[in-house]
Amino acid sequence: MRALKLIDPRGFSDTAELLVEGGDARIALVSGVNEYGCGPYPDPELAEFGSSTASTISESGFAAADALRERLVNHFDDAACDREYDRIRTEFASLCGISDLAGLEILFSASGTDVHRVASRLTNPDLVLMVDPSETGRGVPEALSAKAPKTTSVRIRTNDAMPRDCREIDEEIESLVESCAEAGGKVLLVLADVSKTGMIAPSPSCALEMKSRFPGSVEVLVDACQFRMADATLKAYLAKGFMVALTGSKFLTGPTFSGALLVPQSLSNREMQKTLSSGYSGAGGNFGLLLRWEAALAELRAFRRIPEVEVENFLSGFAGAISRRLEGDPHFEPLPVPLIDRHALGSSPGWDRIRTIFPFRLKRGGACLGLEEARVVHALLREDLSHVSKTAGLRCSLGQPVSCGALRICSSARLVAEGVKNSDAVIDLALSALDKAALLLHSPKSR
Repeated sequence: MRALKLIDPRGFSDTAELLVEGGDARIALVSGVNEYGCGPYPDPELAEFGSSTASTISESGFAAADALRERLVNHFDDAACDREYDRIRTEFASLCGISDLAGLEILFSASGTDVHRVASRLTNPDLVLMVDPSETGRGVPEALSAKAPKTTSVRIRTNDAMPRDCREIDEEIESLVESCAEAGGKVLLVLADVSKTGMIAPSPSCALEMKSRFPGSVEVLVDACQFRMADATLKAYLAKGFMVALTGSKFLTGPTFSGALLVPQSLSNREMQKTLSSGYSGAGGNFGLLLRWEAALAELRAFRRIPEVEVENFLSGFAGAISRRLEGDPHFEPLPVPLIDRHALGSSPGWDRIRTIFPFRLKRGGACLGLEEARVVHALLREDLSHVSKTAGLRCSLGQPVSCGALRICSSARLVAEGVKNSDAVIDLALSALDKAALLLHSPKSR
């Protein structure tokens, strides 16, 4: 396990500078933005619909991070970092309704990728099973291989980007688990909830069955790094003894590189102290990560204040409008996404049963754009092209294209907070972003 960089907040001139410290090369700024096109300052003129990849920090998130840095600088001591992480841990658990779970550990880490590395270290498996990394993250297999001799991925979409039958995925997973566990090996099974294109795989019922059939041999990590998950779902996973990986930078729209691993008592008692004593503390003196989580916590706090029925009403309206547009416009080919099904967990259905990621391919001349062409369109969406037309003048972001070339338009906690005040305005803006995507198909720059 690599050591995290120690950072003294007093050595940085401003909050923006500190926000981009304590990660890896992907967070470094080039021409003012990181690898995901996000800068360290709020950009209120940018219409954000790309939370499946990343979002620029909001004004309220930046204000929260700035206030924390001020407090750290004025009252700095050797215990300052641990004290603030403990405060965030406590509030996060309270906001997510998991404060009453005895023995629960929350480890903060620099990224979702790094969180997977921690989970591998905790479980020390002989085999890691995960879905195709194109649906999670390109660095995840390497991170999971940190302590595992073998990592195997299972495809959840076909070569033409259609979702595979859930039963086929589960059967393939079950066969691989059985082969390893019956030979005396330990398995770390990674359940994606939800993937980059909005899928859950393998099914929660499959993961539960494997853990039940092979106690002590199978552990489950729920890759919930998108964090498109209601309180009841999160609590149900933890109550089943599953670890949960999440980030504050996807659905919550906090700044990139803010990961956390939630470890239930059944695992923390056995492995946690061993891991911590080996030199990995989860966050260490990483004040950049601390500020990023403070910004994400501000978004979570605002989201949790909204009554569930209002969250559901907005998300349903958003989903309906976006689905109708994607299905009815010849410029787009929406990727099918199976219904979200977590019934095996036994938790009450919440807002997270409603889709919030909508993948689609762009069509020009009857053919879908490839990955490189889609990347060009994706980059142009963020530019002010008002010299072309009023529609092209909208600066907006969508989720980066996945391997099949599909872009993704998404809802988020921030959009819910805005949408409960004026849902029509938010939905109209999302449809305008799709207008621009369609317009760019005819731009010479996109060819």
